[in-house]
Amino acid sequence: MPELSTKQKIVSVSIQLFNEHGLANVRLQQIADEAGISVGNLAYHFRNKEAIVCAVHEELAGEISEILSTYRIFPNLLDFDNQLTKYFGFVQQYAFYYVDCVEVDRTCPEIVNFRRQHIPKMISQIRKRFDFNISRGLIRKEPRPGFYDTLAESIWVLIAFWVTQSLARGKALPLHQQNFKEAIWNQVYPHFTDKGIAEYEQLILPLFRATAP
Repeated sequence: MPELSTKQKIVSVSIQLFNEHGLANVRLQQIADEAGISVGNLAYHFRNKEAIVCAVHEELAGEISEILSTYRIFPNLLDFDNQLTKYFGFVQQYAFYYVDCVEVDRTCPEIVNFRRQHIPKMISQIRKRFDFNISRGLIRKEPRPGFYDTLAESIWVLIAFWVTQSLARGKALPLHQQNFKEAIWNQVYPHFTDKGIAEYEQLILPLFRATAP
């Protein structure tokens, strides 16, 4: 694996420190010390902490865009499960982005516009999964208009904030992926048809058994 440049190392170390201590609590001196450089060297690459956060944003924006691009690669429930794996890794890697979301938005205004673009796309993809699996006979038809729209938003909340609420209850990173996935699949399971339950038990449950904590 190629050695990180100084700029890349600063970004990597900053993400680690932001996750551990919170965005507001991390000083440039801490970042420099952790990166093994002087504050002057750090300032050569980033004039302040806001510039570092914006650089982190560029990195995470590319990652979330890649995850969104993996929508509907497989024509079965594994497609969503695979995407959940990617979401879990992303949220763990950038936990501060959700824990300190208000502070992050104030620090780097570009993030506000980015959130307003990718969050609706995430929710839309989840909603479309209900329609797709209704057409496959795996999900029951909507019990009333707008029901699955609301459920899609609730699932997005779980994806985005399951890790942060776990941290708020005193759990430490890394958290276990299976618990994250079960929390989300449990929102979907009551709406499966018999055919949906059969596919879930065939494709998804064995993955849980294989990765049980």
